[in-house]
Amino acid sequence: MRSFEINNPFSAHDKGKASPFPTSSTCHKPVEIYFVIDPFCPECWAMEPIIKKLWMEYGRYFTFRYIIGGKLDSLNSIKRKRNDIRTVEQIAEAWKKTAFQTGMCCDGDIWLEAPISTPFLGFIAIKAAELQGKQAGMRFLRRMREMLFLQKQNICKRDVLIQIAEKAALDVNEFIEDIHSEAAVKALKSDLKFYNDMEIDHTPTLVFFNNKADEEGIKVTGCQSYNVYVEVISELLAFTPKPAPLPPVEEFMKKYTFVGTKELSFVYDTTCSEMERRMKKLVLQQVVEKIPVKHGAFWNYTGQ
Repeated sequence: MRSFEINNPFSAHDKGKASPFPTSSTCHKPVEIYFVIDPFCPECWAMEPIIKKLWMEYGRYFTFRYIIGGKLDSLNSIKRKRNDIRTVEQIAEAWKKTAFQTGMCCDGDIWLEAPISTPFLGFIAIKAAELQGKQAGMRFLRRMREMLFLQKQNICKRDVLIQIAEKAALDVNEFIEDIHSEAAVKALKSDLKFYNDMEIDHTPTLVFFNNKADEEGIKVTGCQSYNVYVEVISELLAFTPKPAPLPPVEEFMKKYTFVGTKELSFVYDTTCSEMERRMKKLVLQQVVEKIPVKHGAFWNYTGQ
């Protein structure tokens, strides 16, 4: 299988082999994508613009699922020795660096003001939210990372998790019960099994499968250029798909409701300054409101 050799500021640059697990026999779309993340990983968060653009242009060809990655014993402590980062000061500096490199806000001051030491409950909470459905789980994960990276909230505290569940429109009582359930623990263990079976040792990693059970999957580690992911999808489809036309920005905002300038500029292939000008027009039309953050700005949909 061909390898991608791409210089990457965040991680190893490889395209490795992966076993055909799971198969897509019950899936109507020809490609499955599994996005292996650490919810506390700023590089994983920084891939949100790429994921959104893939969804908008090629989502008709694939199903998508987030997988929680890591070693089980490491989930009980955030002070993991990864990439020579060992202190809260180094974590804060790494978040700042990621924000400047990628344009996605990661406010590392949380590590200096109220560092998180036991993330396990946050991981379980994601799986508890998914018990209410795939879309509910994705909404919860998005709101969780907004609270962490933009608002400096400890996403492993029970009261914060309840706020996130409310923002994600979950059944909060059901969520509170599920967060302590065996089903949530089992779902997390399933994710970690996938992580180990695929021999993943770094986040972010995307694993791609097609619906042919006898073919290997494709594993792409790190934050690569957008064209790399399109190339992988094309390889699995055995043809080069045409990107779907993008909707007007107003429709995009209505769908996602809370989006960063960087996400919008990436999806619509324009500069952040140009996107700022376009969004200001929507502010005047009372379609969105601007939410300044430490690094850049986000936009909240206020239209009908």
